[in-house]
Amino acid sequence: MYNILISAGASTAVLLILMLVLKLSWWISLMIALIVFALIFVLFSRITMKKVMASLETAGKDLQAQPPRFEKAIRELKDALQYSKWQLYVDGQINSQIGMIYYMKRDFANAFPYLEKSFFKNWAAMAMLAVSYMKRQKKDKMISTFDKAVQWNGKESMLWSLYAYCMNESGDNAKAKEILAKGLKKIPGDEKLKDNLESLEKGKKMNMRAYGDLWFQFHLESLGALQKHQMAAMGGRMQRRMVVRK
Repeated sequence: MYNILISAGASTAVLLILMLVLKLSWWISLMIALIVFALIFVLFSRITMKKVMASLETAGKDLQAQPPRFEKAIRELKDALQYSKWQLYVDGQINSQIGMIYYMKRDFANAFPYLEKSFFKNWAAMAMLAVSYMKRQKKDKMISTFDKAVQWNGKESMLWSLYAYCMNESGDNAKAKEILAKGLKKIPGDEKLKDNLESLEKGKKMNMRAYGDLWFQFHLESLGALQKHQMAAMGGRMQRRMVVRK
């Protein structure tokens, strides 16, 4: 990454000047060179991330527009990929966002290659990738992706339930219950995890709709079910407005 290379080059030059020209001891020279490395790296990293955040904010505004400007947001994020050469993890963060936008548009074919490059701490993108593997009948890949996701995002209730749901859908009820039990160890007292574990133990379906829109963004229910949910949500909002007006 350019920021590391520039910082390393500058600190090496300082080290050589201090030792060979100014004749300072090696350990003093090394300490000063390390300080120079840290200062330059932090400065360049901040400049890079400021540009990345500006692109993310612009894309976010496009997504919040009515109607959402999906393609414009994707173009903005793709342009921001140029900064991945400068800073670590920028590539994964931006690819996560692009993949999620395509996925939520139900453009799964275009979403997949971006989700494969997802940042491991973006649990939603990692979960979408795992679901994509499940739909492609790649159970081992699905499991390894979910395992990595829960390793870094262990406090996300939805992630544990989604992992269990996919395992149950793949025919492994015992593993699904084991996953929910692990989730409860990470998030003691989580009611949604408790309810889903009890449902599986009683031979019933998991109640994923308890997570609301978080659940529907993974498109694991039919399009008809999603439309019914959206209509019900709109009806609820209209009813609340009528109550307020009264």
